[in-house]
Amino acid sequence: MPLPPTPSQTIGPFYGFALPSPHGADLAPPGHPGALTLHGYLYDGTAAPIPDALVEVWQPAPDGSRGGAPGSLRQDPATGRGIARDSVRFTGFGRVATDADGHYTLRTLPPGGVPYLSLLVFARGLLHHLHTRAYLPGPPDPTADPLLASLEPRRRATLLATAEDPRTHRFDIRLQDDGVHEETVFLAFP
Repeated sequence: MPLPPTPSQTIGPFYGFALPSPHGADLAPPGHPGALTLHGYLYDGTAAPIPDALVEVWQPAPDGSRGGAPGSLRQDPATGRGIARDSVRFTGFGRVATDADGHYTLRTLPPGGVPYLSLLVFARGLLHHLHTRAYLPGPPDPTADPLLASLEPRRRATLLATAEDPRTHRFDIRLQDDGVHEETVFLAFP
């Protein structure tokens, strides 16, 4: 008798245990003067928005430290229910679902030591999550990055966020080339 398929062998999503995460998109404490917003849309290969996906962000703190802080997905010790982060400490981790239009928004602090935010994408039809980076505009020169330097210009452009104003950046993620727009560069980890 064959064994039943495991979640990684079937089409998901299987996110119910972790969503919704109260304030999961708010890495920056409320009212922090250095906060920036990264937002965009997640598109499939027909340029249709994906409304049922999940975007995670992992990044160093503004001082470059990578230790994070507890509190991103805390549990209430009395009830066991998930509660929001404490809104005081920067944890370096966030998770947000795309809305009905395939849009996501993250509020965070500028990463220290690197010019990018590391993003993971979980979406229908993906058996495994995808890794990418959103390079923020401004110093240091992002073309000095070894990954960006290894890519031809049209592929490199898929990793560059666009500044809408000094504190707001747009980064669309395309799971496949749609004939007009290039697929976002995704990273493979052994």
